[in-house]
Formats: sequence, structure tokens, C-alpha cells
Amino acid sequence: MKTFFRILSFAQPLSKFAIPFFIFSILSTIFGVLNFTLLIPLLNILFGEAKVEKVPVEPTFEITQAFQFLRDYFDYFFKQLIVTKGEYSALVFVCIVFLISIFLSNTFLYLTIRIKEYMRARVIENVRAAFFKKITSLHLGYFSDQKKGDLMSRITSDANYLEWTVIHSMELLFKHPIQLVSFFVVLFYISLELTLFTLIFLPVSATIIAFINNKLKKQSYSLQESQAEIMSILDETIGGMRVIKGFNAVNYIRHKFGKENKFYGDVVRAMARTREMASPISEATGALVVVGILLYGGSLILRPKPLLEATEFITYIILFSQVMRPAKGLTVASSGIQIGLAAGNRIFKVLDESVDIQDKENAKELANFEQGIEFRDVHFRYDEDWVLKGINFKIEKGKTVALVGKSGSGKSTMADLIPRFYDIQKGGIYIDGHNIKDYQLGSVLQHIGIVTQTPVLFNDSIFNNIAFGVEGATQEEVEKAAKIANAHEFIMEKEGGYQFNVGDRGEKLSGGQQQRISIARAILKNPSILILDEATASLDTKTEKLVQEALHHLMRNRTSLVIAHRLSTIQNADEILVVRDGEIIERGMHDDLLSMQNGEYQRLHAQQII
Repeated sequence: MKTFFRILSFAQPLSKFAIPFFIFSILSTIFGVLNFTLLIPLLNILFGEAKVEKVPVEPTFEITQAFQFLRDYFDYFFKQLIVTKGEYSALVFVCIVFLISIFLSNTFLYLTIRIKEYMRARVIENVRAAFFKKITSLHLGYFSDQKKGDLMSRITSDANYLEWTVIHSMELLFKHPIQLVSFFVVLFYISLELTLFTLIFLPVSATIIAFINNKLKKQSYSLQESQAEIMSILDETIGGMRVIKGFNAVNYIRHKFGKENKFYGDVVRAMARTREMASPISEATGALVVVGILLYGGSLILRPKPLLEATEFITYIILFSQVMRPAKGLTVASSGIQIGLAAGNRIFKVLDESVDIQDKENAKELANFEQGIEFRDVHFRYDEDWVLKGINFKIEKGKTVALVGKSGSGKSTMADLIPRFYDIQKGGIYIDGHNIKDYQLGSVLQHIGIVTQTPVLFNDSIFNNIAFGVEGATQEEVEKAAKIANAHEFIMEKEGGYQFNVGDRGEKLSGGQQQRISIARAILKNPSILILDEATASLDTKTEKLVQEALHHLMRNRTSLVIAHRLSTIQNADEILVVRDGEIIERGMHDDLLSMQNGEYQRLHAQQII
């Protein structure tokens, strides 16, 4: 129930939907029941039992007998009409009231459906907004442990499954219970003995429904897990198609997808069998009850002193047949809600993830970057083993510090700590003498620009990729940044120029072009602090020269942390730090490090790694 009401909380304010839905459901039910109670006077006329010898006495109203007064007053008016106008006029009157009642009943039914659909749209919209906000708040380490396809499945397919809960919740809480209560009130009024007899069958139906619901919930969770796995395989296949074809692994990936797809199909079929089981069971139970009503009700009529009139019995049977609709609706709604609850649990699992990196209370704004960045005895680990051990260094404002070392030594991790992609476990990182955790994270990121080895471009125009994150950027500003990044010339050669769409992940551009777009983006942002993570490592010599020239313009008068494997990127750095196994083992300028006999930097240089 906790998950159920949590899903509904996304429709806040819930009263905006629940109150009018409740009112319209009551009105729809009242007029719906009235349709069937009108059958008694209608049948009396048709069967010739509506003979009235004298004008009836008008009933008096008593608050304790309100329902009885309504019936008595209708009988009074009906009989008076027979006496004064004749039976046919009474028949016309009943038919007119019957049509008006049907019209009003369906009008209010339409309004309940409309409210329900508005509520459904509100919930799905709010759930997706909350989910997207959450995943953009989580630290990078979370995404290392998750499948992208699974997260996509939760925000798309699972969110859609919530519709089942939303659509059926109002029916389960209001509509069907109101209908059942209303029908049984009338049934009790027609015949107390017969209605008590029918209630014997309710515990049997409830037990069967509970069994079906529990089974359906488990199957639904398996279905959504399988759907997420299919999306993950599809995402990896599309993203890795070059590798799949290059390694002739098409059959392998097809087999992997086919296996999961078959499992998904099996679960769908199993769910269909379980879900559709509810309908025939309800029908069979209903038929059994109707047979019992016919036998027991018939005995009430055929007694020497009948306890039930024939017209009332016919109306009772017709009215009871309508009871099966909300009863069956409760079964369907309950089954549908189980599907939504399974989806809700998967979504809330992400929403309940703790946000490890967030602003502390009373965090201050980093308005201006004035002095520099300092690592003091920094220790960091992803899991159990320490990745960084006692890192100490300082980058003064306007200076460049380079990090070199073998892959896995901890260089990129050190760079990721400055924008707080991760938080350290021991020590401290300081900006202008204050712990980075004392600042508002957003204000720190405003001063940082990042260029990575693998450029991250979005399926959008070149203009929007360069202006990404900079609100109100003009065409002139974007072009100026592109010219500094040596990108303007190739951009103008593209169809549409700056409006050229780069494709998925920038696939329509070469590696060097992608990198220069990334550099132009950083130039436009005009950051005080620059992080370059092997920005030229994957480029050919000619392209590297263009990119390096762009980087030289970008780094001018900025505080830079550079991770590199190539000498051309770091030989002019103010300080070079050699990192091995999470520790700084050497530091100095290029020439000083090269002069160290048997030094790590000298060895790396000799191996042409940097």
C-alpha cells in the first residue's frame, strides 16, 4: 500500500482529482441505479398489474425515511398519472424519466473518465520529471554500476506501466465500491433474504482474486526486468555495432538478444494466462450465483404467501447482473494495479538512491577564482582499495600542472575530484584556501571547463553543441570561439554551416573535428579553471597540431590541469607530476625530470608513452 499511495502522491494536489471524481461517481451511480429501479413500474404496466382504482394519498416527508419517501412519492405520482391520464401516459412518463436518467448517468460517467485521464497524465509527467532530476543529481560512480538501457527502461516503459495503477486506482478506491454499495442497498431493499443468500459467495471470489493478484505482481516484475535487459542489449548493440561486425560477433549478439526476447515472450504469455483467468472465473462465479438466485428467489415467489413479487424478482435479477460489472471491474483494477506497483518499485529504487554529492547547509558561492587549487593529503577509493594515497600539490592561478603516468595510476581520478564528480574519503581539496565542500557545487562548476579524450557531442546542431551550457550565446560569440579552436573553416564547409547536425554522438564528424568542437565549447564558456584529460591522445599528427594550437589559445592565462601521454602537451607546463599507483613519485619541470637518472618520467619518455 505504501508504493500505491506513493504513486498517487505524484498527482498532488490529489484532492483536485479525487473529490470531483468521487462526486461524479456518486451521481453517475445514482442515476445508473435509478435506471433499473424504474423497471418495476415499467413491468407493472406491461404485465397489467398497474391498475389503480382511486387517487392515492400524497406521502409525508420524514428525514429518517428519506429513501422510502422518494419511492413512495414516485409511486404516488405514478399512480395519480394512471388515474388521471391512463396507463399509456404513465408508460410514456416512465420512458422519458428512463432516458433522462441514462443521459445523466453517462454524462457523469464521461466526467469521471476525463478526470481519470487528466490524473494519469499528471502522474506520469511528474514521475518522469522526478526521475530525470534524480539521475542528473547522482554521482558518476552510480552510472558505472548501472546499465544505461535499464535506466532508460525505467523512465519510459516502467513509467508507462504506472498508468495501470493510476487509471485503476480511482476505480478501485471510489467508482466500483460506490457502485457495489449502491446496487446492494437497492437489492437489500427489494429482498433482504435473497441478498443475504448471494453474499455467501463473496469470500470465495475474494480468495481467488487475491491469489491471481499475487501471482500477477511477481510476473509483472519479471516482465519489466526482462524489458530493461532487452533495452540494455539494444543500446549496447547500436553503440558497439562497429566492434560487433569487426569481430564477426553478429550471431553471438543475435543469440543473446533472442534468448532474452524469448524469455520476455514467455513471461508475457504467462501474464496473459493469469490476467485473463480472472474474467472466466468471475463469469463462472456470477453464473453460479445467478442459478442460486433463480432457485432461492423462485422459492420465495412460489410460496403460498409470496415474499417477493414477480416484477420485483425480474428487476432483482437484472439489477444483480449489473453488480457483476463493478465486481469484475474490481478484479481487473486490482490486477492492473499490481502491474503498476511492480513498475513503481523499480522506479522508486532509483528515486530512493542517496545523493552523496550535494551542497552542505549554508554553503557559500564561489564568486571569483583568485588564488589557486590545492590538494592536501587526498585519499580516495571507489570500493575497498585506495586509488589515491596522500596526494599533495598546488595549482596556482594562471599556472599549468600536468599529470603523467601509466594507465590506471589515478590521473583521471585526480582530475574528476576538482569538479566533485566524486567526493574524497580523507584529506581535502581547497580552492582559494577554502575546502571545496564549503562552496555551492554549481558555483564551482561555473569556473571549470573540461575537454576529454573522447569528445561528448549531442545529436544536435554544431551551434547548439558549442553553445551548450551557455545561455543566450550569440552567433558572433559562437563563431569567435570556433575560430580560436580552429573549427570555423571546416564548419563552414558543412551543409548548413553552424546548423549542421552532428549526428548521434557526433558520428558525422571526424575525431579531430569533434575535439575542436569540444574546445570551442570550452572557449565560449571562458572558464577560470581548465581540465584537459588526454585531449590529443587519439589524434593523428596533423590533426593534433591543429588541436594543440587550439588548446594553446584555450589555456592562455588559465589555471590548467593537464593529463597527457604526449610530450607536446606538457613540455611547457609549470610543473609535471608523475603518478604511479595512486601516489606522486616525481615532480618538476620537463627538463629537470628528464635529467633524473633512472627516473620514472625519463623511462616513460624513452618508451614514447608521453
